Amino acid sequence: MAMAHLVSSPIVSSLSAGANLWGRKLSFNTIYCESSGGSKASKHNVKAQIQYNPLRFQQSPFNNHYKNTERGTYEESNKSYVVKAVTVPSSESESEASNSKNIVDSVKNFMAAVYQFIYPYALYGQATATISASLTAVEKLSDISPLVFIGLLQAVLPHSFMVLYANGVNQVFDFEIDKINKPYLPLAAGKLSFRTSAFIVALAAILGLGFNLMIGSPPLIWNFVVCVTLWTCYSVNLPFLRWKQYPVMASLLIFVCGTFINPIAYFLHMQTFVLKRPLVFTRSFIVFLLFMSFYSPGIALAKDIPDVEGDIKHGVDSFAARLGQKNVCFLNSIFSFGYLLFV
Repeated sequence: MAMAHLVSSPIVSSLSAGANLWGRKLSFNTIYCESSGGSKASKHNVKAQIQYNPLRFQQSPFNNHYKNTERGTYEESNKSYVVKAVTVPSSESESEASNSKNIVDSVKNFMAAVYQFIYPYALYGQATATISASLTAVEKLSDISPLVFIGLLQAVLPHSFMVLYANGVNQVFDFEIDKINKPYLPLAAGKLSFRTSAFIVALAAILGLGFNLMIGSPPLIWNFVVCVTLWTCYSVNLPFLRWKQYPVMASLLIFVCGTFINPIAYFLHMQTFVLKRPLVFTRSFIVFLLFMSFYSPGIALAKDIPDVEGDIKHGVDSFAARLGQKNVCFLNSIFSFGYLLFV
């Protein structure tokens, strides 16, 4: 007679407080099978315990015990299993955020280098001189109108590109000198490449000429063409050019451009093109020319005072290199006193 006893335990579920743990534990305890058939009954005792925990966030080991008893032998083995669930940030999102930050930083650094490349203080000074020369055509308050402000914008915008061209082409051809005299400049410091600097210079010339042609003012067009040509001759290292290495030629160019060419062009633009008046020099414009006749020589002398070391090493014979820095400072003070009388 066969007899079978089956004992089964209930399902046990547990949830640990303070941890994200869920589990299901199935336990089948003590299955006994007995059979008798004319001989001594043989007993088989099988005991199995199975634990299943698919998700566990704590790093404590969970032991499974397997016991097997057969033919008088006993064997026990303990095995530990640890299941770890780690939340890893997306590498793609981190990469995209890093790339975006790098792009923004690169743009900021490039714009800062370009801003330094254009000589901002020279740009502000030239813009002030342009506005002053243009306003000398205004003789009374009734002349001030929106048309005058438009005329000022027409004068300042192309002139700014001309200043950018003049300063840029000088940096491109003074690259080796600036490594000694002005190592902080973006081209000499390696913040801008030679190709990028040359592209900025060419773009400034194209945009300046393009704006002047769109405006259609003859004084502005001729002023831009003449000044760009003169500043090219001043800086470019070609035969019969690079006039900056000749002190008299360099000072004369700065004096003529600053005292006559630029002021007359902007006065004519406002007087004849904007206000549609005949060509008559006003009293205020004559006073402005007298002021610039003292101011421009001072600029021509003072600009080379801090650059003596690099100029001498590369064969640029400026007044500061020839006469000495102290003597040139004394001459500059005389011109400074002269134009201070007009202030």
